[in-house]
Amino acid sequence: MRILLVEDEAAIAREVAEALRSAGYVVDAVGDGEEAWFRAETEDYDGMVLDLGLPKLDGLSVLRKVRGGGSHLPVIVLTARGNWMERVEGIDAGADDYLPKPFQVEELLARLGAVLRRAGGHSSPLIEVGRLTLETRRRVAVVGGKPVELSALEFRAVRYLAHNRGRVVSQGELAEHVYESDREPDSNALEVLIGRLRRKIGADLIATRRGQGYMMEG
Repeated sequence: MRILLVEDEAAIAREVAEALRSAGYVVDAVGDGEEAWFRAETEDYDGMVLDLGLPKLDGLSVLRKVRGGGSHLPVIVLTARGNWMERVEGIDAGADDYLPKPFQVEELLARLGAVLRRAGGHSSPLIEVGRLTLETRRRVAVVGGKPVELSALEFRAVRYLAHNRGRVVSQGELAEHVYESDREPDSNALEVLIGRLRRKIGADLIATRRGQGYMMEG
């Protein structure tokens, strides 16, 4: 899952980005509203964490532009504590949730997980596909009642495919949501990754659509 983090305070951005990556997300971090709007319009993200007090273009304007373009990207806004009007404006502009500063990163992770699940039609942190169960909050995979040890990359890949079950995911799309932008995989790295996953969770759970990509059945 790929997240756009928009925060101009460097210390907060570093802390949040590190927590998101530790939780298994791919993170792109930017520090101003213009860059955030450009990224949201031109790249494919699963969610956005958006500070409202930004240089160049404020967060509310970014959110309105994103929603005005027809995007349903899940967005959590970060607001100044006690500024209830800012929170109301953020929700009216199309935010899915908000979190006042200062905040605990654990709460941010929980809220982000919840809005991503709702966007994918899941009400629980458990995703079940056949005999595979993923507990997204703890990054645990269980196949046929037995836990399976997955690497961070393997969990990112299987979570994205399970989150989009029933839909063919191209190799390019999957790579964007599994690898960091500064770690571009070589041509066969994704095939090797899928091969390892199939050996661990079962070859039949991930289908190859030749010339199109991969799919987990709904």
